[in-house]
Amino acid sequence: FYLTPPQVNSILKANEYSFKVPEFDGKNVSSVLGFDSNQLPANAPIEDRRSAATCLQTRGMLLGVFDGHAGCACAQAVSERLFYYIAVSLLPHETLLEIENAVESGRALLPILQWHKHPNDYFSKEASKLYFNSLRTYWQELIDLNSGETTDVKEALINAFKRLDNDISLEAQVGDPNSFLNYLVLRVAFSGATACVAHVDGVDLHIANTGDSRAVLGVQEEDGSWSAVNLSYDHNAQNEHEVERVKMEHPKSEEKSLVKQDRLLGLLMPFRAFGDVKFKWSIELQKRVVESGPDQLNDNEYTKFIPPNYHTPPYLTAEPEVIHHKLRPQDKFLVLATDGLWETMHRQDVARIVGEYLTGVHHQQPIAVGGYKVTLGQMHGLLTERRARISSVFEDQNAATHLIRHAVGNNEFGTVDHERLSKMLSLPEELARMYRDDITIIVVQFNSHVIGACQNEE
Repeated sequence: FYLTPPQVNSILKANEYSFKVPEFDGKNVSSVLGFDSNQLPANAPIEDRRSAATCLQTRGMLLGVFDGHAGCACAQAVSERLFYYIAVSLLPHETLLEIENAVESGRALLPILQWHKHPNDYFSKEASKLYFNSLRTYWQELIDLNSGETTDVKEALINAFKRLDNDISLEAQVGDPNSFLNYLVLRVAFSGATACVAHVDGVDLHIANTGDSRAVLGVQEEDGSWSAVNLSYDHNAQNEHEVERVKMEHPKSEEKSLVKQDRLLGLLMPFRAFGDVKFKWSIELQKRVVESGPDQLNDNEYTKFIPPNYHTPPYLTAEPEVIHHKLRPQDKFLVLATDGLWETMHRQDVARIVGEYLTGVHHQQPIAVGGYKVTLGQMHGLLTERRARISSVFEDQNAATHLIRHAVGNNEFGTVDHERLSKMLSLPEELARMYRDDITIIVVQFNSHVIGACQNEE
């Protein structure tokens, strides 16, 4: 099934979104110039989500990618709710009081976030009241706990992640008299999601990561080449510290059953995630909730089974690992992406491809054919393709789309092969998932002039 280049482009561009930070009086005061984002589904429906918003009552911008598993319900809820929890955690005491007084007296609320959404980015209207009430309870507690100290960003991020996960669990235990909502909160809690979130404020970049999506910084070296700096660590079996952490939290008798076939209890790839109450609740609680829940829940095999060797829950946490990085003028962009991208591309290639795309400069690498026997005809083909690639410069208007094109269409020579791209994009739904995962990417471009000026002030 062959797709023409325009058909390929329409598939690749279906979910692309770009946002440019507005300039004030011709002066850009933000360290972020803007961002490009895109998604390419493999699952139907897609289980990844993305979010971006400007914080209106504090400074800074929030961007995040969320990778769902066992359905998209948890990723959906986290993509809608987490930024509110982070924003509220960062608010000064007086602003929290102002917001609470407005709710009390039925006045209009101060807007907390300005969302930057693609029309396909869904928001669940049905649950908004429930979500709002949980958030309000959180800010009321923050008001009561007021210590008068300014909130540390790292602490705010950790608190927000843990509190939202706690609320997801609580809402599922309490249930809801409305049967639709009851089923929704249970689906959210029984499915799971990883999250990788950036908070950018001036030269302060914080990455909060739970699970195996990644944040990679693109740095331009003095000679113009590009390098990649990891700003997150995967929470999975490949991370020795993470395996150690899990083992420390459970008795020695469980050491052999905790991680099997590189999965938590032999089942779950990420070692940290939102939701996934099957790895957090006691067996009694799981049974009670499933038995008293709606019938659809009983029909779902996933909710019924208990993980093997389940003795000392919780086995899973949503607590993020937070990394702080002071931005420098050579830090040009940040790539946030779900593991669908990192499974197909090395971070170094990602940094180079995005860097060359953003600067429009194609450093001509000598053609490497690494041990392949290449005929003159093939070599001629490679050189012709390279020439065509320079002339079309970059057909994509969006850096995330450009990256997806490479992730899905790269051949063994590291160039995009249209035939391969066509094949990969025309796979039927049930096959696509065998070849790749959902891919969600946000590319944030930094403003070196503003960052340099901030540095000089400091």
